[in-house]
Amino acid sequence: MKYIYLVVIFISGILLASDVKPINNQLALKECGSCHFAYQPGLLPKRSWKKIISNLGNHFGTDASLDKKDEQMLLSYFIKNSSDNSNQYLSRVITRYTRADKTPMRITTGVVFRRAHDELRRSTFLRKSVGNPGNCIACHRTAKRGLYNEDYVRIPR
Repeated sequence: MKYIYLVVIFISGILLASDVKPINNQLALKECGSCHFAYQPGLLPKRSWKKIISNLGNHFGTDASLDKKDEQMLLSYFIKNSSDNSNQYLSRVITRYTRADKTPMRITTGVVFRRAHDELRRSTFLRKSVGNPGNCIACHRTAKRGLYNEDYVRIPR
């Protein structure tokens, strides 16, 4: 009986495991996810999120302004769950390999992203079915759950 409990706990851990903590904030899902994949806070350090969220009026060429209350709520959520405040595997790796003197503004420019995708040609990201390197869900079928393991990757044609 003890063995069965251990197996159930082990299997549950595998099923519930993630590389980064999935987004559990409805405001983030609604506001960020209305224009692009809602990136998990654990994919960038807090200094990056501070810079990104403090400049929503010019969010990569788009006005994504929010009222101050919502902006503060998002900022608090993203900082609290940033890569440098997380114990999730991929978040720890991102923090470890992001130089302290750098503030990455895009997940796709980070060392970890570039190394994980270095075998792909640029043309792969430009396919209509993918769109751009930041469209994680095009290939990572479990990205919304925070799983980026290559076992769950399917690159569309």
